[in-house]
Amino acid sequence: MSKYELRTKTYELSGVTYEQSLLASTSLTPTLLERIGGEDGFHKLATLFYQRVFADKENPWFLGIFATSTQSEAIDNQYRFLVQTFGGPELYKEKKGKYTRLVGRHANYKIGSAAAKRWTYHMELAIDEHTNLMGKENNEAREYLKQYFRYTAFYIVAASEYMRDDQLSGGTQLDSGRIW
Repeated sequence: MSKYELRTKTYELSGVTYEQSLLASTSLTPTLLERIGGEDGFHKLATLFYQRVFADKENPWFLGIFATSTQSEAIDNQYRFLVQTFGGPELYKEKKGKYTRLVGRHANYKIGSAAAKRWTYHMELAIDEHTNLMGKENNEAREYLKQYFRYTAFYIVAASEYMRDDQLSGGTQLDSGRIW
């Protein structure tokens, strides 16, 4: 599958184009990293998100996706990824290596559309709850960030259909240690 076919499939699932998914990292002044409060702001977003995820007792199938990770490990991984993705230091690379391999890192979790919808539900609530992103002046930033996450969640779903065993995180094995 070409990257263009994958983008089309992701759009069909998410309702967000690849170009729209880039707006949070390319078109905001001040930048999203500045608006959210730098590294601490992304740590807060990851914390708000995972507090919701780990409290989601009504959907044990969803919480089961995160069973191989503690809440603090999940927060740390996501925080590092977001800081690096939105222009901060390469914290994720320091911990996980050169490539993010987003799809490969999630390949063993059998993430389908229902999980992507639940994931984005919790993330959108966390974005709306983040005090640094409140107010009319941040409407655009919140919307762009939601588009980024919606596209990314469904990109994992679309791309996972085409993963080979050798494309899992670190090759054919999960990374050593407990990784989300």
